Amino acid sequence: MAKHEQDDTISEINMTPFVDIVLVILVIFMATATFVVQGKIPLNLPHSSLEQAPLEHKKPLIVSVSHEGSIYLDDVMIDSEKLVEIVGSKIEANQEVILRSDAKTPFEFIVKVIEACKKNNIHRFAIQTKIESL
Repeated sequence: MAKHEQDDTISEINMTPFVDIVLVILVIFMATATFVVQGKIPLNLPHSSLEQAPLEHKKPLIVSVSHEGSIYLDDVMIDSEKLVEIVGSKIEANQEVILRSDAKTPFEFIVKVIEACKKNNIHRFAIQTKIESL
């Protein structure tokens, strides 16, 4: 008889705590996934109605420019005077450069970054924007 009572106890496991834990993990995953997708440097990207996929499967070099003109290479602030050398040391053959800039960044800062890339024989750029919702 004792064996029969043990079988009844096992068949009545409460699943509510397990479901609660799974839901909490799901919420944490969803909340952190939005931070991973967005860049670490807070920029107000310009809007565009077009979307373009990256041209290569290599990891692109990401250059961000804040509205004050601070330049970041892969989320690390760099000296704008040494931009040509630093980009030259980081770039690989046929690598794409993604330009991220604040919508209010003066165009002269973007031109400075493009010139530094062209001096290092980089001619493929993508400008990151936000997709405009209709």
